[in-house]
Amino acid sequence: QVQLVESGGGLVQAGGSLKLSCEYSRSILNIGTMAWYRQAPGKARESVASITSGGVTAYANSVKGRFTFSRDSAKNTVYLQMNSLKPEDTAVYYCNADDFAGRRYWGQGTQVTVSS
Repeated sequence: QVQLVESGGGLVQAGGSLKLSCEYSRSILNIGTMAWYRQAPGKARESVASITSGGVTAYANSVKGRFTFSRDSAKNTVYLQMNSLKPEDTAVYYCNADDFAGRRYWGQGTQVTVSS
């Protein structure tokens, strides 16, 4: 059962924008924190942005001021608005959800490629 589905990735020129979406299943109960991670070729997966159940957001220094994490609970969807994209933002972006029981859920990932 697919519980997190990302969309919105693609190819964009440096300086451009993309908006990623992640629709999560209602079967994931008691979500504590949701986050966006990314993994570039040859690199470890890293956290990009997160949002708590209380709506508090946090960002990696590398994306602060450029990326915005938002949530539409009515649509069971979270978003990552990415502006002023740089080639170093190129990666597969993953949506993540952690529930209060400690279970971790991942989406399948969506590719973001930023050309110089």
